[in-house]
Amino acid sequence: MIFKKMLKNLISIKFFILLMVSPSFLFANNSDFNLWIDNFKKKAISSGISKNVVNDVMSNAKFLPKVIEYDRYQPEFYEDTYTYIKKRTNIKKVRKGLALYKKEKLLIDKVDKKFLVEKELLLALMGIETNFGNYLGKMDIISSLATLSFDKRRSEFFTAELLILLKLIDKDIIQKDILFGSWAGAFGNFQFMPRTIKNYAIDYNNNQTIELKDIEDSFASAANYLNKIGWKKNTPCYTKIELNDNIPKKYLNSSAREIKNKKKVKFFKNYIKNPEKLNLNNNLLSAVITPDKDIIPGSDTYTPAYLIYSNYEKILNWNRSLRFALAVCTLKDNFKNEL
Repeated sequence: MIFKKMLKNLISIKFFILLMVSPSFLFANNSDFNLWIDNFKKKAISSGISKNVVNDVMSNAKFLPKVIEYDRYQPEFYEDTYTYIKKRTNIKKVRKGLALYKKEKLLIDKVDKKFLVEKELLLALMGIETNFGNYLGKMDIISSLATLSFDKRRSEFFTAELLILLKLIDKDIIQKDILFGSWAGAFGNFQFMPRTIKNYAIDYNNNQTIELKDIEDSFASAANYLNKIGWKKNTPCYTKIELNDNIPKKYLNSSAREIKNKKKVKFFKNYIKNPEKLNLNNNLLSAVITPDKDIIPGSDTYTPAYLIYSNYEKILNWNRSLRFALAVCTLKDNFKNEL
């Protein structure tokens, strides 16, 4: 109860700070944003994108204060791991996924076999990203990406994404009229960013267009992505563990940016309570994560804790959040128990 009250207070404080110290982010001067748009259009045209496409696509781009608010206040920044996972892996979610699988079994099984990516993982990703296509997002992706590019926090990253998206439109790979999705510029059933569309999206049904809100292209594109980045079928993501307090703190990863100090499982057994009960593979390369450490105020340094493996890091490539990857792998296992 005390912890929940602390968390609620922290959330209120975060919003207060955001409003007090960052008014330029939430209420940007239109002339500043319009100047940025003019400079971006010149950059886009000089990169080889058609002037007509640039002018057409960017003509209605608007600064969206809500996007900055969402960027600063993502659930990964404030929800403890237990709450985050429980919300996203419940029985209701599993039932929805099973209903989709029953309906699209032939396609999903075919994709699983072709790309060597488990159907349970694909269902888990779609379930967490868009609740199986029910929440695709309604934000204008062009305006979202322009807003985040104008903002200073990750301007370089989002400017590159916006340029890639314009190139995809210029090449008729993506149609601009359907570009509504998440506040961060992600699109379709599996929430692909423009760079991911460029590198991994495929026209699976051979109808001469990539339709990421379509079940065929979206499932195949997601599987293709995971296959290309090295997902290993039928190998684990993580093992939940209890740590002894003698583990050196340098082995405790609490940031998703870079997983450090990897060792074979055999090494970490020295710091795990009752390792003989966990059916661990001594030879797997692993690392320890403590996702609530340094993020959730008052959290126990050693709990929750997980041994993570190569496949877990592939999910981090998809979304660089420790909790997101844990939720995906947990939901995957929940589906495996049902299929």
